[in-house]
Amino acid sequence: MKPVVRSLLETDLYKFTMWQALLHSHPGATGEYEFRCRNEPAYPLAELKDDIERELDHLCSMMFTEHEVAYLRALRFIKGDFADFLTLFRFQRKFIEVTTDGPHLRIRASGPLVHVMGYEIFVLYIVNELYFRRFDQAVAMAEARRRLRQKIDELRAFGEEAPRANPFEFFDFGVRRRFSGEWHDEVVQTLARELPVYFKGTSNVYLAYRFNLVPIGTMAHEYLQAHQAFGTRLVDFQSAALENWVQEYRGDLGTALTDVVGMDAFLADFDLYFAKLFDGLRHDSGDPVVWGEKALAHYARLRINARTKRLVFSDALTIPKALSLYRHFADRVMTGFGIGTKLTNDTPFPSINIVMKLVRCNGQPVAKLSDEPGKSQCTDVTYIAYLRQVFNHPL
Repeated sequence: MKPVVRSLLETDLYKFTMWQALLHSHPGATGEYEFRCRNEPAYPLAELKDDIERELDHLCSMMFTEHEVAYLRALRFIKGDFADFLTLFRFQRKFIEVTTDGPHLRIRASGPLVHVMGYEIFVLYIVNELYFRRFDQAVAMAEARRRLRQKIDELRAFGEEAPRANPFEFFDFGVRRRFSGEWHDEVVQTLARELPVYFKGTSNVYLAYRFNLVPIGTMAHEYLQAHQAFGTRLVDFQSAALENWVQEYRGDLGTALTDVVGMDAFLADFDLYFAKLFDGLRHDSGDPVVWGEKALAHYARLRINARTKRLVFSDALTIPKALSLYRHFADRVMTGFGIGTKLTNDTPFPSINIVMKLVRCNGQPVAKLSDEPGKSQCTDVTYIAYLRQVFNHPL
């Protein structure tokens, strides 16, 4: 059977951007990531253990090709020394282990942060694709194609509405929970061909490379979480993370993620300096309308024209939800919509909600306090209580 992973480029762009930033600022940091399934799968994920072991062996045998590194090197925000590092990079099998606990699958990656942080996306789509190989492929694809056509028809009908101050733009954020690599290819190619006015790129760097699309992404939770363990006062970790990002990219990749310890705590740190330097904000948990209104009110308090900024939404989006948010905000601020599972795994078979999160860095716990309770994750209850106290985060 064909291996799941086709290229080391086939991961989210923000893995490369965070990787470069942390390699330059904290090359000696260590990290520990844990896999978790947030919902009940149709059959025990523990049954996939042997297949996952085989896929990880294959992943650890791969290296970036000369052409792949050349593609990355041509991106203006990728620096030469990082591209040189990637020519030598190979995942180390000793840094990742797969175990089971009854029906539950346990995957843990632990070691130097710049060697283990890249595992996340590969592990997630390996598990996801192996899981869905047991379902009826013909039934899945027939319904997935019907639903994709419905999305396209809905967006074409939307095009007949009166124009707003800013255009509707959406992106593919679906690599981690896709049905399969082949279906991901088909979805992205179809959208690029049939909806070029609205479809503006993909987070999947391999597909951007193959199909001449714009690679999309900036930072994820793990980047900010890691700064909880980098020696600054805990109350200052977000400011330190944003400052390091600014120094690394100096105007590029200017969308900041807001929900590592909640939107209110983020805005307390997102002062005039950062609000002017960053192009916009990304939503990933909690009520998106409430979040967006808080962002606009914050810009207003700082006397910044919100029409020059962008709000990016990426939490469990569908096309109807994205269009509803667009109609609400588009006359006041630029918007963007990163759609994942409902683009690349919208089949008759329920998806599994799997994540692989950074839980320790430099030997100490780190945590995410989401604006949505089910998305918070930490293995140390004492630390998470302390974090809540520092940032006045509600239970």
